[in-house]
Amino acid sequence: MTIGALPQDVRSAPPEHAAERESIVGFLDFQRDTVIWKSTGLSDADAARALLPSPTTVSGLIQHLTDVERSWFRTDMEGEVGVPERRTPEDRDGAFRITADTSLDDLIADYRAACDESRAVVARHQLDDRCALHEHRYTLRWIMLHMIEETARHAGHIDILRELLDGAIGE
Repeated sequence: MTIGALPQDVRSAPPEHAAERESIVGFLDFQRDTVIWKSTGLSDADAARALLPSPTTVSGLIQHLTDVERSWFRTDMEGEVGVPERRTPEDRDGAFRITADTSLDDLIADYRAACDESRAVVARHQLDDRCALHEHRYTLRWIMLHMIEETARHAGHIDILRELLDGAIGE
């Protein structure tokens, strides 16, 4: 294993004193930034390298998070039809599948785009607005809090994979 280094940490910290909406947005954006920070600098081959029996890789996690952003915000919250998703009933791990020509830079760019799309959805709604799907049982607040949990969990996975891949560690 070669010892790698994480790039300079340029994540924006969540606000220490803010209203609920700004706090939730700040923590979600911090976790999104963490996913990108922990992944940046890996080669395409390392980002796609399977270190576990499951199809979990750094690239696969970013691709999965991209799909989750689009699914929860565009599909579930707003009811948009035809939003691309790699997971299917036939292939539950489809979002994690990476091909030999998958570019980490392209995945990160697509993830950033999905996060921007999600931010646009959030800007159109109040925290108490209910989603279009799931019998309207989830509020935007719930979706955003769920996305903090989902993104933080996978940022932790990426953190461990990164250390195993090149030894790079960081907060």
